[in-house]
Amino acid sequence: MSKSARKSVLPPAKSHGYEFGGPFGALAISLLVPAVCYLTAFLCNDVSGCPVPSTLHPRSLTLQKLKEEVGWPSAGVRGLASWSVTGYVLAYYLSSLVLQAALPGVVTQGAKLRSGARLEYKFNAFSSGVTVLLFAAIGTYLQGPDFFLWTFIWDNYVQLITVNLGIAFFLACFVYHRSFSVKAGNHHKRELALGGHTGNLMYDWFIGRELNPRIDIPVIGTIDIKAFCELRPGMLGYVLLDLAFMAHQWKLYGGLTDSIILITLFQGIYVFDALWMEPAILSTMDITTDGFGFMLAVGDLVWLPFIYSLQVRYLAVYPLHLGLQGVVGVLAVQLFGYWIFRSANNEKNRFRIDPNDPRVAHLEYMETKSGTRLLTSGWWGFSRHPNYLGDWIMGWSYCLPTGIAGYIVKHGSPAVFPLGDMVDDEGIVSLGLPKQQVLQGEARGWGILITYFYLLYFAILLVHRELRDEEACERKYGDDWAEYKRKVRWRILPGIY
Repeated sequence: MSKSARKSVLPPAKSHGYEFGGPFGALAISLLVPAVCYLTAFLCNDVSGCPVPSTLHPRSLTLQKLKEEVGWPSAGVRGLASWSVTGYVLAYYLSSLVLQAALPGVVTQGAKLRSGARLEYKFNAFSSGVTVLLFAAIGTYLQGPDFFLWTFIWDNYVQLITVNLGIAFFLACFVYHRSFSVKAGNHHKRELALGGHTGNLMYDWFIGRELNPRIDIPVIGTIDIKAFCELRPGMLGYVLLDLAFMAHQWKLYGGLTDSIILITLFQGIYVFDALWMEPAILSTMDITTDGFGFMLAVGDLVWLPFIYSLQVRYLAVYPLHLGLQGVVGVLAVQLFGYWIFRSANNEKNRFRIDPNDPRVAHLEYMETKSGTRLLTSGWWGFSRHPNYLGDWIMGWSYCLPTGIAGYIVKHGSPAVFPLGDMVDDEGIVSLGLPKQQVLQGEARGWGILITYFYLLYFAILLVHRELRDEEACERKYGDDWAEYKRKVRWRILPGIY
């Protein structure tokens, strides 16, 4: 029997313990994520304002008034969902599966599993994304901002959240139940994730028991559920949401502001860069370490598209004009962050490939007992995770174009402002609807809680990711990692963290 075959019949490795606060943390996050998605949808809207006026006067707040201002469905809780929206969303997911199966792609092998085996992956997310956007472009050319896709997304925003939450919940339950059929020595190369089989139902369902759950679908073929969700429905949905919000601004005001173009451009580049570099996911912790459970399902399919696009949704209603200086300032922030992010990653990758490369040959390093070289100068002497700093700085360019956010929707007879001068000296904007206008008023500044929420969340995400990286490196390098930390003291930002 070969060494690989002997490994494959071994029982699954012991779980390495709880993360995310254990079962209580898993439950809290599972409830908090949907709550935040609904709150941002209702509390920042085109019905009454962002945030809704009643929240600025909590002492006089009444449930009835709040329901009116947030646009609560007339059908109550049942109005949060829709069978027709469910059908369209499922058709979108099916089209993603068909495109993955039908379009040509690159077939490559993933990282080595504990059994010694490797899984095969087919990558064509970029061409799939281009195909979908080509369809959207044709529809927009023919129908303008009234193209069905754009109006459907805007009119059914809350229902779209509900349907995708339902899909994430279903997938988490499906793969959790199915994971109990994983047997040692199976020929499908199925394995349990090290952190996903603690024996606690809540935690294992959340974190994911099986490492790479796959399913065979007639005609379409074998689908790796985790890899599919990682970049396809949610990531591309992120771009489609942004474009729908742009179309709404265009429909209301007859044009587009520099602020909404800028953010959509940044986020579009971010998404299609990820789609183009799709094979890179094979080295990420999501693929190599984490199981697939509710955490990844809801993160990929709900949190990423609906939370990351909040700024563009805000600007769809309150179209802020930045001007040349504002655009240059935002571009400077984006480029500065990207310079740090890309320079740090390039430095590390070049050193890994060829330490004698003239561009990195001068760098200092320490050699571990395992033979790995850890950089102690250059960007990686600056801090242990300089790329995270660049990533976070880039996040500011997504939020700054919303300015000092906040607006109130007033029902009256507005003056008409041309697109170039949408916002007057008092922060008043006319809507392209009869007897309705938008002004900042007392809401000015309070909208920051929503449009800049991404920065707070992303900082927490990066710090948590850094802590997980540190834990993994301590397990891998032992005493060498302690010595490395003495040489490179700071985690992300020198002098602060």
